[in-house]
Amino acid sequence: MKKVELIFVPAPAMGHLASTVEFAKRLICRDHRIRVIILSMKWFPSASLNAYIDSLTALQPDGIQLIELPQVALPSLDPKKSLESFLDVFVQCYIPPVRNAVRDIVSMRCSLGETRVAGLVLDLFCSPMIDIATGFGLPSYLYFPTNAATFGLMGYLPTRHTPESSEFECSDPEHLIPGFVNPVPTCVLPSAVFCKDGGYTTYVKVAERFKDAKGIIINTFEELEPYALNCFSNGQNPPVYPVGPVINLNGLSYSDSDDRVMKWLDDQPQSSVVFLCFGSMGSFKAPQVKETALGLEQSGFRFLWSLCVQPPQNDASKMLPEGFLERVQGRGMTCSWAPQLKVLAHKAIGGFISHCGWNSILESLWFGVPIVTWPLYAEQQFNAFKMVKELGLAVEMRLNYRKDSDEVVMADEIEKAVGMVIDGGSEVRKKVEDMGEMARKSVMEGGTSFNSIGKLIEDIIGNN
Repeated sequence: MKKVELIFVPAPAMGHLASTVEFAKRLICRDHRIRVIILSMKWFPSASLNAYIDSLTALQPDGIQLIELPQVALPSLDPKKSLESFLDVFVQCYIPPVRNAVRDIVSMRCSLGETRVAGLVLDLFCSPMIDIATGFGLPSYLYFPTNAATFGLMGYLPTRHTPESSEFECSDPEHLIPGFVNPVPTCVLPSAVFCKDGGYTTYVKVAERFKDAKGIIINTFEELEPYALNCFSNGQNPPVYPVGPVINLNGLSYSDSDDRVMKWLDDQPQSSVVFLCFGSMGSFKAPQVKETALGLEQSGFRFLWSLCVQPPQNDASKMLPEGFLERVQGRGMTCSWAPQLKVLAHKAIGGFISHCGWNSILESLWFGVPIVTWPLYAEQQFNAFKMVKELGLAVEMRLNYRKDSDEVVMADEIEKAVGMVIDGGSEVRKKVEDMGEMARKSVMEGGTSFNSIGKLIEDIIGNN
């Protein structure tokens, strides 16, 4: 049977690209007629992102071809004022190279006659590229590496937006957002919706194009967000396909660089260690590092702390209280990097203090590890609210902490949170363990996400 090809355009951020690649692998594994070309855009130098792209290029996963697009001149905007606005202009700059690449691929496939291009799968922030697909008579699908709640929020923005009602203010009342049972406090909304430097307008602009997609693919599963997904199946949106959890379980493979961390965990009792890790951008200033250390020390519990610091500091050990490492020796470990997936899978881990990035949340659920919420940026405050208030699947420490503020979470608060998740989190732990079992079943044959991917494949191939 003739093969079909999908052209993926992910956002050039680690969490987006890795999730997109894993989803592509899942499609190919499910139906061997499918081939995927990933068009990789380049922006800020990133060691982790470059290493990931290099590994993809070297491994060349079956059925996936990575094409690195030529570098374009980066926008002159200051990304510190609004990363979302910067990304929007960046995507606009890449429309000509992406269009050229799609044209060449379509032309080549037509001439060879062996494979046909079946559509474009675009990152949600690449929704302006829907016009590229339309120009070639192809359907476009939007991939959300985050949850159905975020789709609901972004869909809400254009309906709310008027000249009198634009950027949000912290003093605004709660919002009734589609997909939420509870009213949502303004203080937990993503930082971008408060941004008068283009962040808010970017969200609205991106969301206005959602209705033009042939389908919305979301990294969630029905058992986790049943209310939200039901809200979006009313025929007023493009079809929504929950396909998650999309997790790179190959991250469980062992490497020598992980020796020190994993061997230390091997020596700890079951469910006794709290793991602190805040993602690739989760770093702290000296006052917060000190308070965190004091809180961990006061708690008396075992901990593994992946500790990153903000420039100009480059030595985390100099920011710790004097004598801290000696006093916690044996029951605590700090490291500059930890293999998060393997750590969460380890029997010694009993809790996870997390920035609440969606990939991290899905990984913690998969392994039945309850989260303590410490959001930092992007939509993480929104995720924390969802997990604590809507789903009861996390322990609340903070819901509206922002990395760019001068606020410091004090030692007593951290001590209390560690105790809640390790010593007193039995109810949440049971709910998380049950949800983890449902997550694993959802991607197995006959599971909800398995069936949803099957429906997506039918729709993609049937549309051509």
